[in-house]
Amino acid sequence: MPDNETAALSSGLRMSVMRLARRLRNQRSAELGLPLAQLTALATLDRNGPMSPGELADCEHVSAPTMTRVLAALTDAGLVAREAHPSDGRQQIVSVTPQAHELLEADRRRRDAWLATRLSELTDEERAALAAAAPVLARLAEG
Repeated sequence: MPDNETAALSSGLRMSVMRLARRLRNQRSAELGLPLAQLTALATLDRNGPMSPGELADCEHVSAPTMTRVLAALTDAGLVAREAHPSDGRQQIVSVTPQAHELLEADRRRRDAWLATRLSELTDEERAALAAAAPVLARLAEG
């Protein structure tokens, strides 16, 4: 059981991170017009490169049938390309199309610009504290 100080840090950090994530999501362009499951699958493919639908389902922590539906919608929208698996003829490899990559990059640039503007409003000390905390937050997010 965590001590009171750790419990208070946990609660405050959770609320702050969730609010920041929500604010960043709100900066997402309406032109993407994709449900969250499709958007996160597309972003994972863009970030990690081509993979099988099963690998993508594992990365996204969803079932294979759910990922099949997500990929069908993304393929129909022209945002995902499919090709034969190089060593297993029963499988396919999926990847983002150039159109999808550009949509995601524009969205990331827009959200980065919003966050950079907010960071510029902070003091040098506050920015230094966030710079020091960023690797720790990344480590927390991994586990």
